[in-house]
Amino acid sequence: MRLKVNGSEYDLDVDIRTSLLDALRDHLALTGSKKGCDHGQCGACTVLIDGRRVNSCLTLAVMHEGDEITTIEGLGAPGHLHPMQESFLHHDGYQCGYCTPGQIVSAVGMLGEARDNWPSHASETLDGKVELTDAEISERMSGNLCRCSAYPNIVDAIRDASGKGAA
Repeated sequence: MRLKVNGSEYDLDVDIRTSLLDALRDHLALTGSKKGCDHGQCGACTVLIDGRRVNSCLTLAVMHEGDEITTIEGLGAPGHLHPMQESFLHHDGYQCGYCTPGQIVSAVGMLGEARDNWPSHASETLDGKVELTDAEISERMSGNLCRCSAYPNIVDAIRDASGKGAA
């Protein structure tokens, strides 16, 4: 099979039951996406597939031939960080760092959803411009858990990055 990850194409020979997370970590050595719960409940494995947030532990690698997969490694590089990565650093949006890659990738995807005016359960209206209030950001990021409880700083980082074209 062939996967397109972070702008590069890779030919892989994997069992058809291999999760996308395991293909990324074990076959491509892209270890930024973490295996937290392996049940889709923590968000540590979040990647973007064609710009949409996906828990990579819940999807099979073979399902994503031809899709554009973006991991934390594809968002920025040392010396040239993505605006969301810079914002997480500036606002201390991490503590132990385990969930941070999934939080950052999810936040980038979430800003794209908000930019496209996709409503959430916290949205004031089902049609119209999405306002990124604290409640809106928290609701949209509720699939990403942080055991260290850095949530206020994560919300601050996302709010700040949203004004800097982080989506």
